[in-house]
Amino acid sequence: MRGTEFWIDFTEDDPERPVNLPASTKWRILSGPLFLQIIIASTASGYALGFPTMMTDIHCTQFQATLGLGILCLGFAVVPLFTSPLSEMSGRKPLYLVSAVGSTLAHLMGALSKNAAMIIVARLLQGAFGGGVTIVGGSIADMWHPQDRGLPMSIFTVTALASNGLGPLFSGWVEQNPHLGWRWIQYIHMILSGLCTLLIIFTMQETRSSVLLSRRAEKIRRETGDKRYIACGEERSLSTMVYISCTRPIYLLLKEPVVASFSVWFSFVWGVYYILLASIPNILRNIHHFSPGLVGTMYLALIFGVLLGFLTSILQDRLYQQRVARKGPEARLYFACASATFFPLGMGIFAVACRTAPVVPWIVMAIGIAICVWAVFGVYVSIYAYLTDCYGPYASSALAAQSLLRNTTAMVFPLFVQHMFNVLSYRGANAIFAGISVGLIPIPYVLLFYGCRVRARSKFSRAVMGPDPQDVVETVTTQDVQVVEAKSEV
Repeated sequence: MRGTEFWIDFTEDDPERPVNLPASTKWRILSGPLFLQIIIASTASGYALGFPTMMTDIHCTQFQATLGLGILCLGFAVVPLFTSPLSEMSGRKPLYLVSAVGSTLAHLMGALSKNAAMIIVARLLQGAFGGGVTIVGGSIADMWHPQDRGLPMSIFTVTALASNGLGPLFSGWVEQNPHLGWRWIQYIHMILSGLCTLLIIFTMQETRSSVLLSRRAEKIRRETGDKRYIACGEERSLSTMVYISCTRPIYLLLKEPVVASFSVWFSFVWGVYYILLASIPNILRNIHHFSPGLVGTMYLALIFGVLLGFLTSILQDRLYQQRVARKGPEARLYFACASATFFPLGMGIFAVACRTAPVVPWIVMAIGIAICVWAVFGVYVSIYAYLTDCYGPYASSALAAQSLLRNTTAMVFPLFVQHMFNVLSYRGANAIFAGISVGLIPIPYVLLFYGCRVRARSKFSRAVMGPDPQDVVETVTTQDVQVVEAKSEV
């Protein structure tokens, strides 16, 4: 009890508690957000396959077209700073609905664009509304206990990365059709976004505990006339939550070694990953003389790398279950260590495959892409799981910090890389990226062996170990309310 206020909370076996929902219900609820994730990831990379007809149609330059690729990531970088507190106040479902409807309209704007400025604004809006999918991890945390999140997080990562290959796979053939072209790449994503809106309306239900408890507290106050019953989070205003959401990630990025090191590493990996997405079409057209449809087919190597990553994540999950009691959260990092080791190898193979005299068979490039994407998958799923375990209630801020830096890098890297390719050649520029990634290999290994000591110096990580005595309040369950009211009537 804090003053005269009583806090409402779930009981362990409360059927309305999201973690107690049947498995079939959880996956039904998650189907809409995952479909939205597929659409956003698909449009992020599929857009690049439409460059040739776009440049001819609206008379834009290669740089302007590439700017449209990177500007989408700006929405991913900034919007999560605002969607996280909004989802805590209004719930997950309204955010997903706004994202799906906004994505539909943004893709319509993209399809109807008449010039480069209009398509760049449309891509910015696609990224802004697509930023709503960043709370999918929060929805998973709502419905699954930490020890059970391995499979849903892996599936979430599969949809995020495999769709980066699925988008170009069909966009290449759309681009090759003289009756379709780049506008129909936008139209197809618009149609899919509209279908996703309907899916969310009919399958989604609220999973944010603070919102569900707030509704329950409001019902109790209305039925009893007693204003003392409140839910966690009701005492904070939206402005306060937005301020915390915008400032805490920056603080963690500057003050927390774990967040800072992983953010720098993942940002570089993610930036190079977007360079691959942007450069593969040009490399295949210029060196191997592939048609647009065959260029899209090459992205099957990306999907293959994601599937390998998913299978490896199952092994990682088993290692975690076996060693978490001894290693703690660091048991999440075995896949990350393997990824750090093999990512430079994949980039090296990709660089060799860019050789022009003599031309290296295209299958070598496919192998390099698959290894790189496998490594990106490992970094992605490991960092999300590790930061969630380490920072508990502050995990959303830690993840927002790495997302901010990661997506800013993904926006910037493709803009200057074409100049690097012109000066250093495809092989030379990618060899430099491979060399830099070698220097970043120690980061996950250091945290694997010494992460416990590093976390011991963090007040945020220590806070996860137990509540502050000053924050302990009397928790009143719904069943207890009836007892309290009955006593008050006696």
